[in-house]
Amino acid sequence: MVHDRDCIFSSSVDLALEGFGVRAIKTPVRAPKANAFCERLVGTIRRECLDYLIPIDQRHLRLILKEFARYYNRGRPHSALGPGVPEATQAGVPDSGDRHKFPCGYRIRSTSILGGLHHEYRLEKEASWRRTISFAEYNLS
Repeated sequence: MVHDRDCIFSSSVDLALEGFGVRAIKTPVRAPKANAFCERLVGTIRRECLDYLIPIDQRHLRLILKEFARYYNRGRPHSALGPGVPEATQAGVPDSGDRHKFPCGYRIRSTSILGGLHHEYRLEKEASWRRTISFAEYNLS
């Protein structure tokens, strides 16, 4: 747990946290922006995840936060990276010649995150063996 050096966080609070298996980390002295990063992350988790889901118990809350952390770190764009994502699922997008058309042989694949609360999208190469078969080709006699 990250907290500032306010007097409400006494050494007894840190010891109680250690009893739960949580390590307390204090923000640096005279560094007011250090806590802002933590507060921004907590606000993002609340606004984009916990405002829409009701955890049933502690185990369920951990599962929700684990899945959101994976999405936040892998698939969600971060402003510090420009238009990019931290761990891109694709090395690059093939050129189609027109920026408003998909490359030939590709389609968009969607993955639901947290039961559809968020989605990740990627281009996926279509299988080359796929073709339409008519009823006449089945020879259903």
